[in-house]
Amino acid sequence: MTATVTPRPPATRRAEQSGFLRTLHAEWTKFRTVRGWVLAMAGALLVTIVVGLLGTAAPGGRGADSASYPKGPGGEAVNDSFYFVHKTLTGDGTLTVPLRSLTGVADTGTGKTAQGAQPWAKAGIIVKESLTQGAPYAAVMATGGHGVRMQYDYTHDTAGPSGKATQESPRWLRLVRSGDILTGSSSIDGSHWTKVGHAKLPGLARTVQAGLFATSPQAKQDTAAGTGFSPAVATGTFGRPALTGGWSQSAWSGTQVGGDAGTSGSYTNTTKGGFTQTDGGGFTVTGAGDIAPVVGGPVMGVGFSVENFLVGTFAGLIVVIAVGTVFITGEYRRGLLRTTMAATPLRGWVLGAKALVAGGVAFAIGLVAAAITIPVGERSARGRGFHVFPVTSATEVRVMVGTGLLCAAAVVLALGVGALLRRSGTAVALVIASIVLPFLLATSGVLPPGVSEWLLRVTPAAGFAIQQTLPQYAQVLSVYEPSTGYYPLAPWAGLAVLCGYAALAFGLAVVRLRGRDV
Repeated sequence: MTATVTPRPPATRRAEQSGFLRTLHAEWTKFRTVRGWVLAMAGALLVTIVVGLLGTAAPGGRGADSASYPKGPGGEAVNDSFYFVHKTLTGDGTLTVPLRSLTGVADTGTGKTAQGAQPWAKAGIIVKESLTQGAPYAAVMATGGHGVRMQYDYTHDTAGPSGKATQESPRWLRLVRSGDILTGSSSIDGSHWTKVGHAKLPGLARTVQAGLFATSPQAKQDTAAGTGFSPAVATGTFGRPALTGGWSQSAWSGTQVGGDAGTSGSYTNTTKGGFTQTDGGGFTVTGAGDIAPVVGGPVMGVGFSVENFLVGTFAGLIVVIAVGTVFITGEYRRGLLRTTMAATPLRGWVLGAKALVAGGVAFAIGLVAAAITIPVGERSARGRGFHVFPVTSATEVRVMVGTGLLCAAAVVLALGVGALLRRSGTAVALVIASIVLPFLLATSGVLPPGVSEWLLRVTPAAGFAIQQTLPQYAQVLSVYEPSTGYYPLAPWAGLAVLCGYAALAFGLAVVRLRGRDV
């Protein structure tokens, strides 16, 4: 026997919808007519803006460099600093050269130097559209600790054969240009070649600069005070280059691209960039810096990222959480919830309406605060000569909307916990301890990185990941930790963790509200 489910008549559905809309209107009226709640939410907006702007107002004077970061072909901030021994190449051509060794030196800051190439020190051959920082390029190279690589346009990196270049085991490198396609290969004997990768550089100029290069980012050091970085340089020893195609007949020229070593490296006190030519036609090239995207953290140099201007979000959240909790616990304390329930057919509607009202107001506060703080903070920082890490318009919109969603999810969590505990002080303390406290501990650097990452994975504080904008690249040396702006979860994944907690608390509150008297 099959049971028949009778659908609700349209009139019943319309009545239910009308009933919920009346409940929603009643909760909105209740919220906006309580002066304390309205003033508190206005205060949350103000404190988010003020703390964010004051937190990025560096004391005294201008930044170290008022220029903007060089930008690569994709608009990303880049380091483009290296020593370049080059000639003009017109049209197609090939450059082949043996790299006989890659060595390095780092200034430890103690009056001594540390020998050895850094893991991402590079020496090899490169085709670059011009000597301007950020110009398109493709290069094949040996590294200090990551074998042979082919890299192009700063963000692209392809691994080749492993091993280091030494006098006993040199690495032969070859770069072939055919139109806007460049192909990199390597060999251990100069006869048998392995393709490393290829790059397509749309619109590459017919006349380019090509040749040999060397560069090295800073050396990572673990000290008693934590992880630090020290200046480092790299030296590549090359055999005689073999050229085919449209190469200039002029002599090789040496240029320090960028004029310095960029934000990811600097010369030591005793070693400068340059080149010498050997009797056999080879070269020794010394350089520092990097050819790679700029990342955040202590290697970034003087500047701010978008999320720096939103540092006041945690302060605004404290106020929002308190209001969201009192929005429900206040009715328990004054005995008004019985009256509210008596006028509402379904108890879950009351919590749903409260969540929409409080969540909507919190969303507006987060969105408006971010929409004001980000552009004002950026203009202020640039006016004082500080770099601002560039992001796309889509990323800025995601951060602004995400800040609103972060506040909305936090207030729904507070509402659910308040309905479960029915005590304002306890509920407020618990929600703040689950969202704001882990965020402050994880990003302040007072905890070990592993513990900080764990907190930002499993606690509601994971929601702050929606504000992150700093990219992470395996081929760039930095400290990728919460204390330097890197979260263990992707932006939307982190927000999903917070929303999961909010949904759980809200669902349990609805079940409890339906199961016992108010």
